[in-house]
Amino acid sequence: MTKADIVNEIARSTGLEKAAVLDIVEQFMKVVKDSLSEGENVYLRGFGSFIVKPRAEKPARNIRQGTSVIIPAHNIPAFKPADCFKEQVATGE
Repeated sequence: MTKADIVNEIARSTGLEKAAVLDIVEQFMKVVKDSLSEGENVYLRGFGSFIVKPRAEKPARNIRQGTSVIIPAHNIPAFKPADCFKEQVATGE
């Protein structure tokens, strides 16, 4: 399912115009991205959490050149689904 599919489904089920739904979906994504970039997690009860996971500095190998490189410490975004979300996906309901 793409963003366009999500917008179409929400517009169909709510009766709102697609342009308004698209704006809402894009604003939601912007708020989530902005919050995570500031180090703030986003919790949606019954759905899941968008969280920031820190990654430590680590060594890696460049196989082509045969050299070692250091990957600096960094943060990555992650999604942790709520238990009811996981159950619904597992049972297919």
